[in-house]
Parts: sequence; structure tokens; C-alpha cells
Amino acid sequence: MTDVPGVLAGHTTVDDGADLHTGVTAIVPSGLGPGRWTLPAAVYTGNGHGKLVGSTQVDELGVLESPVVLTATLSVFRAADALLGHLMERRPDGLSFNPLVGETNDGHLSDIRRRPITEEHVLAAVAGATDGLPAEGCVGAGAGTTALGYKAGIGTSSRTVRTDCGTRTVGALVQSNFGGVLTALGVPLPVDELVPAADRTEPPGNSCMIVVATDVPLDARQLRRLARRAVFAMARVGASFSSTSGDYAIAFTTSDQPPIPDGAIDPVFAAVLDAVEEALLNSLFTAVTTTGVGGRTSHAVPHRAVVERLAAAGRLTARPYA
Repeated sequence: MTDVPGVLAGHTTVDDGADLHTGVTAIVPSGLGPGRWTLPAAVYTGNGHGKLVGSTQVDELGVLESPVVLTATLSVFRAADALLGHLMERRPDGLSFNPLVGETNDGHLSDIRRRPITEEHVLAAVAGATDGLPAEGCVGAGAGTTALGYKAGIGTSSRTVRTDCGTRTVGALVQSNFGGVLTALGVPLPVDELVPAADRTEPPGNSCMIVVATDVPLDARQLRRLARRAVFAMARVGASFSSTSGDYAIAFTTSDQPPIPDGAIDPVFAAVLDAVEEALLNSLFTAVTTTGVGGRTSHAVPHRAVVERLAAAGRLTARPYA
């Protein structure tokens, strides 16, 4: 994500080693400020079983005017209020603000009803955002999430793409917490087979939040097309897209140049699909086994078993565990 110039990311993790595994992840466009208080943006709702605060105004006006904050379902409204305070402090003369805050439900591993996220956690994630490689796995808003039967979390990735205006970057950051059967390189990796003793009490559905940032010049309509492709990429890793899964993508550009023509956008679509797919896989492969509230455990993806299965399917040319 932070390979896109002008995009920062930060986390605050709340983990007491027992009943709380949650946090905040913030994506902060550094260019938002005096002289430019909005960026072209769009939201695509794959399935609306979620609480994406601020999404309707982004959809209506086609602009982003705040950092994007991710957290747990029952903490989303406190996070939105904290982000509102941040925006008001930056613009003392403002009378209307649109904080954009998304969520997934980490109640399988974290005591979500305690709503532990405070204003300080949100502001720390925003203030601590940097252009370095964001931490992945069980951090920030991904501390307590599960996906495809395994422990999941935050994942990020990027691709470079050649456009009419030169080489540009597409970055993705995901908060994975959805159902289905993990698939890599087209090979199913079901938890039932790779971790036979795994906990089976994970609730069906849950959600996925995807944020796509780019410096490709695009307008809001084109960015919505990117956001659609971001949700489409979930199918590549085995998402079930169940009834209770809130699957959202947010896409924005940092560019202030005129948009590229639609006829030149296909390479950008391909970059989005690839970056989101890798980010989703990274969110699982970097996570670690976690035991949380009620003694429930989400197991990490067993790397060696995955490599062996991919090698047996002819998807790998080398076997690092051989």
C-alpha cells in the first residue's frame, strides 16, 4: 500500500493475550491538507452486511476527505467519532466532515462487546502512519480476524503498471475475515485437511475490507470500476461470498492530473486483481495461531503443508522443505 507515493499506513493493536485481540488500522493520504481537502475516490459494496461509516457520501460525491480507518464491528462508531475529532482539529472552520471507517467482526477471538477501542487508539494509528512497509498478520484491525478457516489479519501488496502517463503504482491493504476454502495458485487448501484438529466454531460469513490506493490519474467512476475488481479478487483465494459477509472495497487516487482514457485502464485492472489477491494471501500467511475469548483458537496456515501440496500439484518448481 505504501509503495504508492503519498500514502501512509499505521496500526494500533489491542491485545491482552487473553480475551482482547483487536485494534485499529489507518490508511492516511498525506496529500490531504490545506489546498487539497479531497481526493477522487469510490466505494464498491460486494455485499452490504456491514457498517462502512461515510460510504454513501463517498459514493455520491466521488471524493475522500479523511484517512480510511478499519477496526472491529462494535467499535466502528467510536472510531468514527475519534476520526471526526481529528478532522475538526485540522479544519477549525469546518461545519461538515465525512470520516470513512470500515470494520469486520472479530468477535470469534476478541470480546467485541467490551468495545475497547478508544479515541487514543485511533489517533495513535493515524499519527503513527508512515510510508514504511506496513506490518501484516495479527496487527491493528486484523489482530482478531479469521478467514477461510485460518487465522488471518492485515495484508498488503502493490504492483507497478505502465500507463499513458508513465509508470505508476497500485497498492492494496486488506482486513481479512471471511469464509470459504483457502485457495492458492488454483489449489484448494482446506483447513479440514491441513489442520484436522482445528476449531470448527468459527461463525460463517463475516467480512472483508479492501482499500486500493493508486497514483494513476482516474476519476471517481473509474475508481469504482477498480473497487469492483478488488472484490472480484476475493474469488481467487476461495471466498464463499456468503449472505452474512460484508465485502467492501474503497479505491482512491493521489493524482491530480486528468484521468486516463478508459481504453488504457485494463493494465490497472490487472494490477488491482493481482495486488489484492496477494494482499489477501499475505493476510493469512503472515498470521500466527491465536487463542482468544472463550478459549477459541484460530490456527495459522501450516506453511510446510501448503508448500508440499502446491508442489504435488505442480505449482512450484522448488520445494524449500525437501
